[in-house]
Amino acid sequence: MIFFRKGEEERPKAGQELADLRTAIHKAQLPPEVLAVALKELERVEKTDPSVAEYSIGLNYLDYLISLPWNRFTEDNLDLKRAGRILESQHYGLGHVKERILEYLAVRTLCSLQSARVLVVDDEEIARTNLEYILRKEGHQVSGASNGAEAMDMIKAQEYDLILTDLKMERMDGLQLLESAKQLAPHTEIIMVTGYATVSSAVDALKKGAAHYLSKPIKLDELRDTVREIIDKKRHVQMSRGPILCFAGPPGTGKTSIGRGIAEALERKFVRMSLAGLRDEAELRGHRRTYVGAMPGRIISEIRRIGLKNPVFMLDEIDKIGQDFRGDPASVLLEILDPEQNSHFVDHYVDVPFDLSGVMFITTANVVETLPHPLLDRLEVINFPGYTESEKKNIARKYLVPRQLREHGLTHLTPDFTDAGLAKIIHDYTQEAGLRNLDRGIATICRKLARICLQAKGASCALAVDETLVEKLLGPRKFTHEVAEAGNRVGVTTGLVWTEFGGELIFVEASQMRGHQQLILTGSLGTVLRESAQTALSFVRSHAEEFGLDPNFFENRDIHIHLPAGAIPKEGPSAGVTIALALLSLLTGRPARRDVALTGELTLSGRILPVSGIREKILASQRAGVKVVVFPKQNEVDINNLEEEVKEGLEIVLAEEIQPLIDLVLLSG
Repeated sequence: MIFFRKGEEERPKAGQELADLRTAIHKAQLPPEVLAVALKELERVEKTDPSVAEYSIGLNYLDYLISLPWNRFTEDNLDLKRAGRILESQHYGLGHVKERILEYLAVRTLCSLQSARVLVVDDEEIARTNLEYILRKEGHQVSGASNGAEAMDMIKAQEYDLILTDLKMERMDGLQLLESAKQLAPHTEIIMVTGYATVSSAVDALKKGAAHYLSKPIKLDELRDTVREIIDKKRHVQMSRGPILCFAGPPGTGKTSIGRGIAEALERKFVRMSLAGLRDEAELRGHRRTYVGAMPGRIISEIRRIGLKNPVFMLDEIDKIGQDFRGDPASVLLEILDPEQNSHFVDHYVDVPFDLSGVMFITTANVVETLPHPLLDRLEVINFPGYTESEKKNIARKYLVPRQLREHGLTHLTPDFTDAGLAKIIHDYTQEAGLRNLDRGIATICRKLARICLQAKGASCALAVDETLVEKLLGPRKFTHEVAEAGNRVGVTTGLVWTEFGGELIFVEASQMRGHQQLILTGSLGTVLRESAQTALSFVRSHAEEFGLDPNFFENRDIHIHLPAGAIPKEGPSAGVTIALALLSLLTGRPARRDVALTGELTLSGRILPVSGIREKILASQRAGVKVVVFPKQNEVDINNLEEEVKEGLEIVLAEEIQPLIDLVLLSG
């Protein structure tokens, strides 16, 4: 009877497993530096007992390293007309976003079509002429120089993609030219050509930055293949650098869906990863391989899952990233999203650089102002504004209604959503900048229609979804136009603010009572908004006589300023003008017009400073039934850039100081 010690029966199986792994490593076409790391790790595993944990950790690591798409990528479809058709068919409006994507495709197309500039340097005229002839036949723009000094003058005059230079030349030899050219034009590739080829000279040239080394007499096929390989690699690197876009706007405005459309237009794979609530930086960068259970980060994991190194990668909700004792994930994004750094991104688990420069990163955020400035600096922000009522109707008719009819089995019954019916859903059942609640309302109607059609037992269900049927199916309206229906009151003014959900109206209420000169502020106000209220009160007190007020009106008085909806935090300087006019209405006894909405930061001298979110605030005014909107004079350029449809039905007033607004907002007592 033969007894095996523990682990001996596993060794033949482990030996075969390691042999298969070595074969797989050599077949994987890993980059040279990664191949060296893999072979070194394999040697360490071969010396490890199969029964210990380090053995399985090493095997898992090598399997993971081999499975990464080091050289696998998709070729972009650069057909501009096709891309334009896809984007137009899937999304209504958003012209500035579509234009940016088409610009990106146009740049890629030009990079792929332009011929390479090649410089041939050789002191033998016949050899130089022959090389120039061969390379021109390959479609390259070729220039010639008889020595290194002449070549340097030409390199200073223009940039070349590739230089072929002889080693032995007068005035300046090939190695001297190599060193000088690399300092002057580090992105230019150089091939050394010589009839005095030795191992030491080849090694010396490659150490100093040469891309390749050819010996004379030159084999034409080898020359063509080498030049083509170097030019193609250089073009791929040049074309693979994708923009880092940030889609910013309220929820439901199409940020994620247009990301999918971009991937379809480019014929790339699409990956979406939500960063909302992410607190552990190891989820992005991975864990170090020092313990069982270590995992790579989610960036590398997603790239491995799809098996390609150039997907369209959407990092959703980037403004919702958390931060605690486990690190700061936003700092990791600095490396991932920096085009100058992400070509050598190091995941802690993989522990070798992986090139992310081919990935087209798209981030989304509701409000970019909350992002760290170093991170925001790396992003190209594209704003997704809210939709007008007309745009919502068009989107509902072209996209939302047909999709919901398909999903609810109503396509063959063709219920007709009338313009009046869609307008009622938008007005009375939604109050948003985006489309999500509109989509839900249409889906609710479709579900109820499906039930009605089944109960009809084959009777005609070609119903007209008008205002009456909408109210019958959705019930009483959920939202009222408070501004349009409310009366004018003393001490109550209407303001406009910009939130992550789009533009919104706020109401500022001011009241006074006996007291000891206290300013009471309620309504869950932030620090900046509290300071705006204090500034407004100081302005009114310092200009009391101009407004016909008793200069001592604050003596033995308390003033209370309240912004309703106290459960919702409020912050920002935009309410300064609104608060000041609420105080003036209170102190003069003149009612304030509720159909006039104000926005602007107020200074102690009464000047009105510009604010942001102009389009969103105007759309919020339209939804609420406001007639007059007051903006700072310095926002005139922003307003002029808006479409006429956005400003329709509103009187827009521009003001530099608060005094001219008093008679506009306050009625006679």
